[in-house]
Amino acid sequence: MKTNRRAFLMASGLTAVAAARAIGANDVIRIGAIGCGGRMRTLVGSADKAGGSQLVAVCDVYEPRREEFLERSGNEATTHLEYKEVLAKPDVDAVIIAVPDHWHLHIACDALAAGKDVYLEKPITHTLEEAEPLIRAVRSSKRVFQSGMQQRSWVHFQSAVDLIQGGSLGRITQVRTYWYQNYNAWLKKPADPALLDWKRWLGPAPDQPFTQEKFGNWRWFWNFGGGAMTDLFTHWIDIVQWAMKTPEPSVAQTMGDRYYFEQWDCPDTIQAAFRYPGFEVGYEGTMVSSIDDGGLEFRGTEATIKLNRGGFQVYREGVRDNPIASERSFEDGTIDHMRNFFDCVRNRKEPNAPVEAGVAAARSGHIGNLALRRGEKVTWPLNSEQPGSGHRSATPA
Repeated sequence: MKTNRRAFLMASGLTAVAAARAIGANDVIRIGAIGCGGRMRTLVGSADKAGGSQLVAVCDVYEPRREEFLERSGNEATTHLEYKEVLAKPDVDAVIIAVPDHWHLHIACDALAAGKDVYLEKPITHTLEEAEPLIRAVRSSKRVFQSGMQQRSWVHFQSAVDLIQGGSLGRITQVRTYWYQNYNAWLKKPADPALLDWKRWLGPAPDQPFTQEKFGNWRWFWNFGGGAMTDLFTHWIDIVQWAMKTPEPSVAQTMGDRYYFEQWDCPDTIQAAFRYPGFEVGYEGTMVSSIDDGGLEFRGTEATIKLNRGGFQVYREGVRDNPIASERSFEDGTIDHMRNFFDCVRNRKEPNAPVEAGVAAARSGHIGNLALRRGEKVTWPLNSEQPGSGHRSATPA
């Protein structure tokens, strides 16, 4: 198969890095925003609260979003339809990337090659195959790269991980993870196709007609996202793998279906089980009911910790009503995560969520999807005796 030069460079990590200005401790970091949807609104808002940055360029293929972020910048930022124009700007120090998943590798590698520091939303890969090229591109570039796994900068998650790693729960044999949302409750304004460059939005994805559903709910179509496994479970399994110091499962089994949102590719209701050395992890969720939201439970011989984005409580074994320890959160950890990114852009240290952590979290979600789509238990790493072991993608060809 013929390999073009760009594909070779991405796979080998031999990218040409442009010179970047040295940023002092008090310098304002000049940001380019690529992909200006709902998540970018939160990320730029967090950057504003973290302080020390300025939005100087915005890029989106949908005109109303470019106009929204231009206004947000006080009409100071430049607007772009093509993301490479942002990367070519010498006054952009770092980029925040919040595009659909199928664009993540391509834009991140191009940004690194252009000498930009990168904040990349999760999941940082769209397929299993993208892991190694992305790691090589980051490590060969010497740029700062922050994965969008904001729990790693969230203070009460850090405290919970310290308790778990310190042995406070005793021997942990099971972790329960869950996330419930209700997509019926989220009314989205239809996009105007006349103001959207659909071909650019598709990019590396297979050519297909525009639909409001695919544009608005792209996470639930294999060509663009990975459903609950990569949108939601990715966050929780990152905490599990961080706390338990284990980067990937050895076995996965998943079942799910489209019971309500039949127009999607991905299940709206799902259950998955993962085996790790010495413990197991379960995930369950549905997109038709939001009661209980999302969280984790680490269950040990001495105590159990119940953890979510609002805080945590620790219950001693045999005592259900009164937690022996607790901590609450009063601020979205994305603010601290962005602050950590900016600090590392200045001091050139490793950020809280390096590329390897982001790849590991995404990989576990991809393995779960692989088990779902095969309809069978998957052992990881794949071996030559397993059907389809030569193709390690969790998305269709």
